[in-house]
Amino acid sequence: MERFPRPPLTGLARQLQENRRLRVSGADSFIRETYTLPRAAARSTAREWFDRYPKAAYWTAVESWRMLPGDEVEFTMRRLPSAD
Repeated sequence: MERFPRPPLTGLARQLQENRRLRVSGADSFIRETYTLPRAAARSTAREWFDRYPKAAYWTAVESWRMLPGDEVEFTMRRLPSAD
């Protein structure tokens, strides 16, 4: 069976680096808040964000999340500052 070489990942690495640079420098216009809460409270907090800032108007999203020991969730919510 013929082996194909792996594709270069330089484009992906460059895109990740650029996104991280923009996020750290605050160059994008999103507002972010990071929470560490028990699972039920995390779900409730995310739902409050979506109720208060509708996704269609504010582009509200759970940007990242991870499970922590003790059934806690660390997550970052993201939204635009206004619905204009």
